Formats: sequence, C-alpha cells, structure tokens
Amino acid sequence: MGTGRTDEFRKDAVRIALTSGLSRQQVADDLGVGKSTLNKWVTAHRDTDVVSSEDRELVKENERLRRENRILKEERDILTRIIHNACVDGPDTMFSAVL
Repeated sequence: MGTGRTDEFRKDAVRIALTSGLSRQQVADDLGVGKSTLNKWVTAHRDTDVVSSEDRELVKENERLRRENRILKEERDILTRIIHNACVDGPDTMFSAVL
C-alpha cells in the first residue's frame, strides 16, 4: 500500500515537475515517489492553476535560454578545436579549413 500524500504535496510536485527544468525521473527520485505516480499527478493537475501563467512564461524563457546556451557551447567547442589544431599544425594551416 502506498504512502498517502496530501493534495498540497501533489500540487507542489506537479509545479516542480513542470517548472524546474529537471527530468520527471529526477523530480520523482528527489520527492521519493515513482515516476508513473508523478506522471499521473501531472496529468490530473495539468489544466488547473497549479502553475501560474508567470511561471509558464519563465519556463518557456528558461527553455529558450538553455537551447541558446547549448548552441553557444557547441560553437565555442568548434572554435576551440580549430584554434587548438592551428596551434598544433602551425599558423600556416590556421585558416586552411575555412578557405
């Protein structure tokens, strides 16, 4: 038999799951509940006012910034490899890949 959780706990869990940016598995593990249980709570409370419109906008902004950050890191890594290779191969080959 499962542990009885209050409705407040469930709503907080849903809010965390929808706004934290963490995976559902991570949130479930952190809260000590099963992933399927958390998913059921999210489904049950998704259309309620558990997450405010302001929180939803912040989530969207965080997702956009995470995506932008990932792209910038990839670009940095590419440039770092180019510079490293140029230093190893010599300055004459620095822009040979570009030309």
